Amino acid sequence: MDVSYYPGCSLSGTARDYGESVEAVSGTLGVALKELPDWNCCGSSSAHVTNDELSVALAARNLEIADKIGKDVAVPCAMCYSRLKVAEKALLAGREIEGISHKYEGSIHVKHLVDFFWENVGEQAILEKVKKPLEGLNPVCYYGCLITRPPEITDAVNPEDPQSMDNILKTLGANVKNWSYKTDCCGGSLILTLPEIAHKLIQKLLDMSQEAGADCIVAACPMCHSNLDGWQKEISQETGRKYDIPIFYFTELMGLAFGDASVKKWLHRHGTDPIPFLHEKELL
Repeated sequence: MDVSYYPGCSLSGTARDYGESVEAVSGTLGVALKELPDWNCCGSSSAHVTNDELSVALAARNLEIADKIGKDVAVPCAMCYSRLKVAEKALLAGREIEGISHKYEGSIHVKHLVDFFWENVGEQAILEKVKKPLEGLNPVCYYGCLITRPPEITDAVNPEDPQSMDNILKTLGANVKNWSYKTDCCGGSLILTLPEIAHKLIQKLLDMSQEAGADCIVAACPMCHSNLDGWQKEISQETGRKYDIPIFYFTELMGLAFGDASVKKWLHRHGTDPIPFLHEKELL
């Protein structure tokens, strides 16, 4: 199965663990990720908070490339996905965008990778690759703000209670917990400007995951993962409460269940070390 692939900037930098696990899992599933040639930054968030025309044009250029190729586009980053969907709606509405001369046909679909894996690859294909079921793992799935909302942009069928990641984790054998915070904001856009507010939003998610009976959180967004994974020590110091909750990318857990040899390399890059937790669960 071939699909156009828009990796975005962070998957080769701060989210290398996500990028490498995406490529490994896709290979295992027989999905050929065809990286868009000469792609550019989607403009999130520096462009879209300063210049709307520029932010749409940056994302639209990538869709112009994808539309000429004619294959659906899989996008692992929630922020990139949001910007590409905004540009898609602008192109479909016939909006004139500086630098875009190609008439956008709209015959391709822009899909977040978690939806692509569940809807296009499918349950049976995922199940067939499971070598080590994630039994004993009790995660909550965290989608964040941008994968499903606003629905008029994302086309999400169930924007407040998405299920693709939940379904994938259940197929891997995990005991997925229900919770009401899977699309709450993590404070991603505030972490540098108003960190005190962002820390409160992160703490709420950490607390509510434990209240739901979860022992870890699974994410599908580099910014969400960075916030939840990287600020637990600071929040522990600020609140006097000990936070040591493993945060995984959903593709890392897919790789773990598939028996991928690179899992430890990905996990060693996390701020909150998940390896002792997985040893305790006898999953690593």
